[in-house]
Amino acid sequence: MKSPFQPGDQKTFTHNVSANDFAVFASGQVHDVYATFSVARDAEWSGRLFVLEMKDEDEEGIGTGITVEHHSPAVLHDAVVFIATFVSLIGNEITTEYEAKVGTRLIAKGIQQQKIVKKEKLKKLFEHLKKG
Repeated sequence: MKSPFQPGDQKTFTHNVSANDFAVFASGQVHDVYATFSVARDAEWSGRLFVLEMKDEDEEGIGTGITVEHHSPAVLHDAVVFIATFVSLIGNEITTEYEAKVGTRLIAKGIQQQKIVKKEKLKKLFEHLKKG
């Protein structure tokens, strides 16, 4: 694992809201806006942008935590800009903070964490779990 980042370093990406991002459950569609669980998915990606540059070929990232403070809705076709900020690397766990905005309007913010571990270790864990 490499550690090229310092606290305060940032990564940015944009997600365009589509109908696939709406809050839909077994009971049907709730709202035609960007669902909190979709925000969480994209927030995890914002932290993974750091992981992609940190992990070695024989390693992979795995999520260990995420928070979402949802402040405002985003609607179909909104361009949501995620800004992830590197907070820390403790052992093999990276912590980032993120903000998601449409223009200057805050959509969500929170913390995202991932560990970088050997692929072989994950493979063994997943195989063990599948066996029950």
